[in-house]
Amino acid sequence: MNSNANLRKIRKTVGPTGDSIKLNLMRALVYVFLVLIAVFCLFPFVILIINSTRLHSELLSKFYLVPGSHFFQNLKNVLTDTNIPLLNGLRNSVFIAALTAILTTYFSAMTAFGIFMYDFKLRNFAFSFIMFILMVPTQVSALGFLRLVDKMHMMNTYWPLILPSIAAPSVFFYMKQYMDSVVPKEMVEAARVDGSNEFMTFNRIVLPVIKPALAVQGIFSFVSSWNNYFIPVLVINSKNKKTIPILIAELRSADYMKFDLAKIYIMIFVAIIPLIVVYLFLSRFILENLTLGSVKG
Repeated sequence: MNSNANLRKIRKTVGPTGDSIKLNLMRALVYVFLVLIAVFCLFPFVILIINSTRLHSELLSKFYLVPGSHFFQNLKNVLTDTNIPLLNGLRNSVFIAALTAILTTYFSAMTAFGIFMYDFKLRNFAFSFIMFILMVPTQVSALGFLRLVDKMHMMNTYWPLILPSIAAPSVFFYMKQYMDSVVPKEMVEAARVDGSNEFMTFNRIVLPVIKPALAVQGIFSFVSSWNNYFIPVLVINSKNKKTIPILIAELRSADYMKFDLAKIYIMIFVAIIPLIVVYLFLSRFILENLTLGSVKG
């Protein structure tokens, strides 16, 4: 009896130790996997920074894993290149991307609020129609869009790049699903009872509740507009109005004898700085979004 009791005590002692070893092993494997994923994600940015510090001749000779000493020289070469107005391109891209993000998030949220809160006859049809537009690629409607822009005398202006952002089906769908998840209709009805009109209710009651969704979609819209090349290259003709993606593409398509790979890397490096700043500024809202729970699909 004493030997069986001792054996059970030994098993109870060894059991949790074996489980803890397995748990620690699994945890270590998870950490190793996450570190590898982080390395794979950050590796292109590290190579970009390294290449932006090297000369064109060095980049053509071999692959480098350590930074060079020509970063400011490459930056000076880009800033003094009269054919590539980098600062104008940055200003133009920031202006277009910022307005696009603001208009997209605000009006998409307003549209989603109308579908979410109002029970009208064609409500389901309106939702289905917006989702149908989501499936139409930009390239399909590009020719008709350019004809419309030309008839409205908006060629070589920023308006064709900004105004269409008011209608963003994908952002609308996200906002609608988010409102279904976190916005109680009783709160909106209580605001109406207290005498609040619809615009005041939307701006002062609903928008603060969906602030995490606004921040997330604002980041996505900013990045999408910042990287947009297809429509701007068709609309913009003036050198001083061109955006960063157009300027980078012009450098890449230059003559081989005048091709400077170092300029491309330094321009790409400069181009991602505003994206990083915007993300760092709004990342706290992404964390808040995750803590509030996932949006229903």
